[in-house]
Formats: sequence, C-alpha cells, structure tokens
Amino acid sequence: MIDAVRGVQDWLPEQVAAKELVREQLETLFHRAGYETIEPPILEHRELYLKKLGEELVGKLYDFTFHGRALALRPELTASVLRAYIRHLRGMPQPVRLRYAGPVFRYERPRRDTYRQFTQVGIELLGVAGPYADAEALALSIAGLRAVGIEQFRVTIGHVGLARGLLSALNLAERTQSLLIWSMERLRTKGPEAIRAQLRAIHGDGGSSLSAFAHLADQDIEALLLSVLPALGVGLDGSGRTPEEIVGRLVRKLRRSDPQPYVERALVLLQELAAARGDPTAALETVESLLSREGLHVPGPLDEMRILLDLLAAVDLPAGSLILDFGMGRGLHYYTGLIFEIDDMRGAQLCGGGRYDDLVAALGGPPTPAVGFAYGLERVVAAAKPPVPDMAELRVLVVRDGVEASYSQAMRLADALRREGWVALLDVRGRALSSNLRDAARRSIRYVAIVAAHEIRWRDLDTGEELRLPADEEGLALLARRAAERKEARR
Repeated sequence: MIDAVRGVQDWLPEQVAAKELVREQLETLFHRAGYETIEPPILEHRELYLKKLGEELVGKLYDFTFHGRALALRPELTASVLRAYIRHLRGMPQPVRLRYAGPVFRYERPRRDTYRQFTQVGIELLGVAGPYADAEALALSIAGLRAVGIEQFRVTIGHVGLARGLLSALNLAERTQSLLIWSMERLRTKGPEAIRAQLRAIHGDGGSSLSAFAHLADQDIEALLLSVLPALGVGLDGSGRTPEEIVGRLVRKLRRSDPQPYVERALVLLQELAAARGDPTAALETVESLLSREGLHVPGPLDEMRILLDLLAAVDLPAGSLILDFGMGRGLHYYTGLIFEIDDMRGAQLCGGGRYDDLVAALGGPPTPAVGFAYGLERVVAAAKPPVPDMAELRVLVVRDGVEASYSQAMRLADALRREGWVALLDVRGRALSSNLRDAARRSIRYVAIVAAHEIRWRDLDTGEELRLPADEEGLALLARRAAERKEARR
C-alpha cells in the first residue's frame, strides 16, 4: 500500500464539506466588499520567489529544474497575484481589488493543523497607500473570522517602517538593515548574540576592523595602539605627523569601514523597540519615549498607527484582543509598513498580512502601493468547527420498485430533482426496494423517491409520510416542485 507523502493528507468527504462551507463564506464576504476573483497557476518560475520572500521561506520552496527551467510550486499567493497584475491588470482603474483561494506548498515540519500543502484564501488591495486601505484589509480579515463563527481571537499589529526609520540614521548596508529588521522576533527570543552570528556570516570576523574593540571609546583604542604598536616594532615616525595623529587617523578610518559599532547600536535600539508590546496605548508611549530620548524623528509610521487604531474602533474588538507589537517581523521580507497576524485562543495563526509598497516594482511593474492578507483555510476550519451541511435534508435516493418500473423514468426524475437543487442519487445496481431503503438509512438519506410502474411515491423515512403521484411528465414536474417546496420549508 502506498501512503500519502509526509506532510500532506487526504481530505475525506465530510472534511471537504466543512472546508468548502468556510471557503464559500469567506469568498462571499470578499465578493460583497468588491473583490474580484483571480486564479494564478500553482507552478511558477523559481525566480519569482527569490526577490523578496526572505531566506526563511525560500528555504521551504519545493523547487526543481525541468527541461532547463528553474521552477517552483508556489509557497504563497501574493507574488503570483502581483505577477499576474503586472502582466494583465495594471491598466485597470485604481484601486484594484482581487481575491483568491488555492493550494500552496511549503517544506515545513508537520505539526497540528500545519501541512506542507495547505490552502490560502485572501485578498490584495492594489494602488492605494495609507491607513484607510490598511484599515479596510484588517477589518475585512476580522469580519471573515466572525462570518465563520470565530469570535474569540487575538489581533497583533506592528509596523516595519518604524524599525527602518530607527536604522536609517546608522551607517549600515541595506542588506544588514534588512537582516536586522527581519530578525527582531529572534532578537527578542534568543538575544543579540544570535543576530551577531548571522551578521558575522555577512561581514566575516572583522579582519582589520575594530569589531573586537566595539565596546571601547576611540580614545581608549588610540591609547592601546600607541602602547602596543611600538612594542611590535611598528614605527610611527617619519610621516611628518605625530604618533597620536597617525593612530587617531587609523582609528577613524577603521571605524568608518567597521559596521560593528553601528550594528551594536542598532541591536540596542531594536531590543528596546521590541519591548514595546502589549496594550496599544502603553506600547505607543514606550516608543515615543524611546524616540524622544534618542532625539529621533520618525513621524510617518506612528501617525499611521494612530489613525489605524482610531479606525479599528468601528470593528468593535473585545477588550484585550488587540495587541501592538513593534518587534513583530513575520517571515516574508516584502513588507514595508503595517503588518498583522490573527491567532486563535490556542495561539495558532489563522491569518496574516500587511503592506508591501515595493513588491510590484521589485517584480518588474510600476511603483504601486499595496496591502493584503491571507487565511490558512485548514486552521480556520479547525478553529471554527463549522457544522457540516445536513446532507439528509439535501439528498434524495431515486429507486425503482419492481422490474416493470422504467429505469429511464427514474433517470428523468433524478434529473428533474437536480434541476430543483436537490442532490439526487440514482440506484444503478437494480436492488430490491427493501435493500434500497436500508441503504438510504445507512447513508443518512432522509427521502426516497420510488418509481413504480404507474406511480411515483415520495417517502420521508423520518416520519413515514408518503406522497403518491402519477408516473408521467406532469407527475414528475409536480413532484419536483413539491419536493423543492418541502426542502425550502425545512431550511
């Protein structure tokens, strides 16, 4: 027996029914908010995911080379949607509202409600910047959970722009800044040494730089060199400058090429920023105090967060369910502003998203502000535990009673019932009526339509009630209408 690949699973009919119900509810909400469906392919060029996803997610790609082409199964849908937008839709009136649903693939460690193939359902709002668009996306993500019956959840929001503003004044390479920003959650949980190890892989161990003396002031390093260099036989004379001037110039030159002091400064600032987490009012006060103490001015992100928090009052979140977290990073490196996650009360992430104003341009399109989010459908289903549709109310078994009954008549009846919205199962085995009745009960099918030689009988197995009609076209039509009326009355 060949089993399923590790990390994926078979979804059986009852489970699929639950997933389809939740997906339909979410997509109906998106449709009513003006979002149109897009369906990008599952298979993409690997290059699409190497630009902005970040090393963590790139390491989870299912990628391969086939006939000389580097390909990948999509690990998320935003990049695919934006690629399609650039190619086909960028001439549409702005903003463009798109929704999607489909499978994605990530090589992750399987655990509870986490699979290597899972379904993302989400939206992208393209062509508009600012907190109003952010508020629409965030409010819609909350409304979706409520639409499927999830009322208890925790919303965590942050802003990547604030960390970027803090680091912009430091003399750090763009790659170093990005690594620091997207390592903030690791900085909070594992401390600065874990980040230093990552940076050493980029900058090396320092060589002739001053990384080993980053904790010393310049004058202390100069004094050390003045005492050590002559002892090592290094002459400091003959240049027309004093030894103090030579050493001072050397220290300044090495300091300029040495990123470590700036890295250490950045780590201190980011650790303090990451500590600003919790109640929105308190978290904002902590950040404002940090900026004031350091003499830094980063108004844009803070103003956006204040406006967003005011707008979220319309969502009517329960007290304590909204957390502001300025140390939040998320795994995708294309975010530029707002970022957010929504977790259930067990701590499982149901939804995530944010603003990514640079991604369209990075993928070859014009500069286009954008914001979006996606649910992990399987996790939402697990948290919602939605009722499976009552199949007994929706299904009917169509059978023949005796060999004289016409099978074509049974086929026509099944077809008429399906046109009226019923799920009509047709007996294709030619079993006896008693066997069919037992089979209907076993399958939890409440209604049985019995086609006899000269009549049609509609039987309710729960009540024993039976309706008799002539076995002709008029009888078929009447039965289909009566069945539809009864079904509608029971909804």
